[in-house]
Amino acid sequence: MRVVIAEDSILLRDGLIRLLAANGIEVVEAVGDAEAALVAVERHQPDLALLDVRMPPSHTDEGLRAALVIRAQWPDVALLILSQYVEERYAADLLASTTSAVGYLLKDRVADVDEFVDSLRRVADGGTALDPEVVAQLLLRRDKSPLQRLTDRERETLSLMAEGRSNTGIARALHVSESAIAKHVNAIFTKLDMPTTAGDHRRVLAVLQYLSE
Repeated sequence: MRVVIAEDSILLRDGLIRLLAANGIEVVEAVGDAEAALVAVERHQPDLALLDVRMPPSHTDEGLRAALVIRAQWPDVALLILSQYVEERYAADLLASTTSAVGYLLKDRVADVDEFVDSLRRVADGGTALDPEVVAQLLLRRDKSPLQRLTDRERETLSLMAEGRSNTGIARALHVSESAIAKHVNAIFTKLDMPTTAGDHRRVLAVLQYLSE
């Protein structure tokens, strides 16, 4: 896997380079601002771009805007966004533009190396990786939506679905059987008025559709 990193903190940038290299992931270029990130992505056409949300010059949403440009111009490049805090608006903007090969994680998650690398690989493979805190905030802010039809357990299941977990992974996290999770998943799609389609990918599509509204 080939990755471009855009992170203005030199310490974190160097740490990410070392972490990825130790896990067999090639960092083809690491830069400190969004403009340089776009140049690097165009030059290398990497498998994934790892971007900080806030970068020079204004330290507001440069990373997110760069991610949206990358998705528009180089749609085959997967995107993993890192943020210091839960940025609800930024997350919603990103998810509104795409439903696959995207991740949004808080920087604290980098400390769990195995989970972080797993998330990165999942996104590069076309999956989704959403930080549980980001998912929770996006769910809570939806005052009027079909999500109000869900039970607490179905909401928990939906949050874990949004992180890209399988039924097995959700069952393990909630300490219940896989058959129970299958029933929750079916109930979620019914209550959210999602049409029956083939393939597990509709799980992610459904979650992102409702999170991004």
